[in-house]
Amino acid sequence: MELILFKDRSVPDLKDIDVYIGRGGYQSLDKGLRLLKPDEIIDIVKRSGLRGRGGAGFPTGAKWDFIPKGKGIRKYLCCNADESEPGSFKDRELMEFNPHLLIEGIILASYAIGAAVSYIYIRGELVYAFRILEKAIREAYKRGLLGKDIRSSGFDLDVFIHRGAGAYICGEETALIESLEGKRGMPRVKPPFPAFYGLYGKPTMVNNVETLCNIPYVVTNGHERFASQGRPRNTGTKIYCMSGDINNPGNYELPLGIPLRHLIYDVAGGIRNGRALKAVIPGGASAAMLTPDQVDILMDFDSLAAAGSMLGTAGVIVMDETRCMVKVALTLSRFFFHESCGKCTPCREGTFWMHEILKKLEAGAGKDEDVDLLLDVANNIGGRTICALADGAIAPVISSIRHFGEDYRLHVKEAGCPYDRIMARA
Repeated sequence: MELILFKDRSVPDLKDIDVYIGRGGYQSLDKGLRLLKPDEIIDIVKRSGLRGRGGAGFPTGAKWDFIPKGKGIRKYLCCNADESEPGSFKDRELMEFNPHLLIEGIILASYAIGAAVSYIYIRGELVYAFRILEKAIREAYKRGLLGKDIRSSGFDLDVFIHRGAGAYICGEETALIESLEGKRGMPRVKPPFPAFYGLYGKPTMVNNVETLCNIPYVVTNGHERFASQGRPRNTGTKIYCMSGDINNPGNYELPLGIPLRHLIYDVAGGIRNGRALKAVIPGGASAAMLTPDQVDILMDFDSLAAAGSMLGTAGVIVMDETRCMVKVALTLSRFFFHESCGKCTPCREGTFWMHEILKKLEAGAGKDEDVDLLLDVANNIGGRTICALADGAIAPVISSIRHFGEDYRLHVKEAGCPYDRIMARA
């Protein structure tokens, strides 16, 4: 396996521009800006098979190709660094450890779509990453890597950082754009899509941090080398964020399509305290849960979609046999209820009522019909809102009932959480 994003992870000062350049950093600009035309870069990215690493998995090159062509059109590139998905912490580490890789990717992507201004919309809580990026951008300007006539190519680019205010919804591309414009972070109705009507009404491309960090490798080494890793339609490497009841939590860069079993038991060191696996959320809080009999599934976009879940941000949350699935669903429902922007009635009201019903069940005041009511509420939310927050909110609820219905039945039968008593005796 050839590492693409964390290949110099052993170097603690890689965020220093001299160290980064000394290890081959910014070399892709000589090829990308001087030898390749914008359309040629888009074609290379298309052929590489790179899919967006922010959750949706849409082909990156095809997305870039939607941007209208022409030099007289004002265009923008927005880097989505508003990493707020529970279970995901890859973008934060990339920015803290390798900020110049992101800047290099932003330069190439901006050149490819014809954007002269780029914004990095970073989650407000990521103060350390913000300061590192701020320093890295200043260094890049001083070296002539940003600003006017980059590398004597005739290409100009200015990059600005915008700090969010801790709103999960601003990870959605149109809500991010609204926030950048100084408005409340609420999703827009699509169409029109940002590629045609985005920031300040101009064509805008929104890409995730990890997506952009792949671009220098693709341009430098070519599409074939990138596509040689992973699987067909799921090419390249992916950063898997491993957390939960495992011995070795952390970020691991591995080819797309590795088995979930290998991730949990070999890479992450297995389940803590020798306990048995109970459930896995494979793609961040918005992904449906998987059960132990599904651990041989391949961790890529298509395999997980076929299993009724999704790769998402690859935020893998592992839970052992002591975890109460009603409490897990309650915790996640509280998050989505709190983070709903309230624009769409099904989401605003539905996330509230799911949270209320789960609170009732966990407190021991639930009835059998409450589980059916919970499913009814969830099914009246999905697919009925402007953005996908509501779809993400119902995924852990529906999948926990489907796979762990016994946990819900025990809460009703025993008038409380049986796991509290089990753990008290342990």
